[in-house]
Amino acid sequence: MHSWEWYVSKVMRLSLRWLRLCPHQGKSMQLKRLQDLWNYGKVILNSLYFNVLTNWDTVLDSMFEPIYWLVDSLTRWFGVVFVSLVIALTSSIVVIVYLCVLPLIIDTYPTHWVIWHLCYGHWNLVMVVFHYYKAITTSAGHPPQEKSDIPTVTICKKCIVPKPARTHHCSVCDKCVLKMDHHCPWLNNCVGHFNHRYFFSFCLYMTVGCIYCSISARDMFMDAYSAIEVKAENHSKTRKTSTYQTPPPPFTYQERLFHKSLLYLWVLTSSVALALGGLTIWHAVLITRGETSVERHINRKEKRRLQEKGKAFRNPYHYGRINNWKILFGVEKTSHWLTRVLLPSSHPPCGDGLTWDCPPHRKTMAI
Repeated sequence: MHSWEWYVSKVMRLSLRWLRLCPHQGKSMQLKRLQDLWNYGKVILNSLYFNVLTNWDTVLDSMFEPIYWLVDSLTRWFGVVFVSLVIALTSSIVVIVYLCVLPLIIDTYPTHWVIWHLCYGHWNLVMVVFHYYKAITTSAGHPPQEKSDIPTVTICKKCIVPKPARTHHCSVCDKCVLKMDHHCPWLNNCVGHFNHRYFFSFCLYMTVGCIYCSISARDMFMDAYSAIEVKAENHSKTRKTSTYQTPPPPFTYQERLFHKSLLYLWVLTSSVALALGGLTIWHAVLITRGETSVERHINRKEKRRLQEKGKAFRNPYHYGRINNWKILFGVEKTSHWLTRVLLPSSHPPCGDGLTWDCPPHRKTMAI
């Protein structure tokens, strides 16, 4: 057994030897250790996101993933609020029309104009309600999750399943959508292959209906606005005149409510007609070109890439301007323009959304 003095002297000798070697080997060892830690950290970082398809788009997507998650979550939860808002605003306009506008039209307009307003107004209302209901309740369509012989173009990095042509992943629904156009919060649903027609028809008929209400109620709006202005002027004059002077008779509560309702009707319908009309025109342009909102951005990038190589880009899903509209509305014969476009119809769209026939110019398209 060694005594404690021997252990103390042994530790002191080792400490002195380490201090003697520290100026020569300590720095190099520390630098080597730091370099090993740095290399090990880079390997760990690369292992988190690296694959053969890694590019700057993937890196940016990973960096902004928390922001995307927040926006998608808010959109998902506020979808119910937006749908309720659409129903409430539309119902308020219908109530005002039935209680204020329609009785005035029946009392003052000629018979043929009364018949026109009754027929056209109710037809437009039926088309709006039908297509909005179908747009929010019809699934946009999703690719099969199991293995199949359907031709695919890529693998979804979120679902890890094959994606057919024109299929894209919706981060709000967390599903792949056939012929995806966009996720509409006002529908609380994705717009895709099976409800694209309902969405566009709703936008079209709602815009036309708002324009119709705005034009039809223009004279009533001007009269109501003038009445409110006159009331405000009379009120200011009454305050300036003697207290013994008899004030002008004020409007009754029903008359004031009638005037304010007409103001609300005209302002709301005019605003919606402008905003929704611009959106409808934009989607009409996309339909004419045979594109969706997602494909619009993809095709622009592809067009620039091919232009740099001296080649021309042609949309592989552009079947011609008229044919694109026929495909959207499911028109197969002339009578379908009436029965499937101008009247409510629940017919399915052309095709299954999984495979797409190539137009005639597909053989000459640059790749």
